Amino acid sequence: MTQDVLLTFHDGVAEVTLNAPDRLNALGPEMLDSIAAAYREAADNGVRALVLRGEGRAFCAGRDISGVDPREDDVLGYLAERVQPLLEQMSAFPAPTFALAHGACLGVGLGLLIATDVVYVSESAKIGSPFAKLGATLDSGGHALFFERLGAHRTLDLIYTGRLLTGAEAVTAGLFSQAFPDDTALAATRQAAAIAAQGATQAFIASKLLVHQLRDERTGLWRAMSAENKAQAALCDTDDYREGFSAFQEKRTPTFTGTSRAAV
Repeated sequence: MTQDVLLTFHDGVAEVTLNAPDRLNALGPEMLDSIAAAYREAADNGVRALVLRGEGRAFCAGRDISGVDPREDDVLGYLAERVQPLLEQMSAFPAPTFALAHGACLGVGLGLLIATDVVYVSESAKIGSPFAKLGATLDSGGHALFFERLGAHRTLDLIYTGRLLTGAEAVTAGLFSQAFPDDTALAATRQAAAIAAQGATQAFIASKLLVHQLRDERTGLWRAMSAENKAQAALCDTDDYREGFSAFQEKRTPTFTGTSRAAV
């Protein structure tokens, strides 16, 4: 990692901070590698939740094209060999992940949000596809997100016009989870992650995998229910499952450890 990406730990929560505010946290290849390294280190430390945020006026303005010659641009090398593998790695992180979006959240920056489990946005967030001005198109999963949540007409309206959604509009449209005033958004995101870090981690991971299966494989009701049944049966063999039942029966607050197997 470099100083452009910071990683901190607190009470079982990792916080990854994009720290290049002078360029609105725009991402070059080295910064992408640093994000991947931060997520690997966080996973190796066994954290039970992760927060992703950006320092300065924006979450992430997208790709850093300040030094890119369009005549020699290796677009596939950047998107297919660096961006997509990173987003898949982020999406598969073995604990609940949260992101806070503020200011510009564009291109690859939008992709970072798509690859996160829960996204909170501040009122200052700007989300959309202004890339027609560059002769480029939306990337990093943006088409899939917009089409799934907004439909074809609204998706192409945003792309053709370059109009950016506010944080409140993005939440109302169903793109992301909750919107907060700028001065309370970070605290709300950290609080949600802290709550998740005290929860039944393996149950959360099971739900993440079930949701990903619904998204990626378009499973119908009965196949989805069958997958839920198997996931629930697997959870029976965890400490947290047994603790949850015991706490309910004893009328007390459960204490979850997040472990994957029950003690013998």
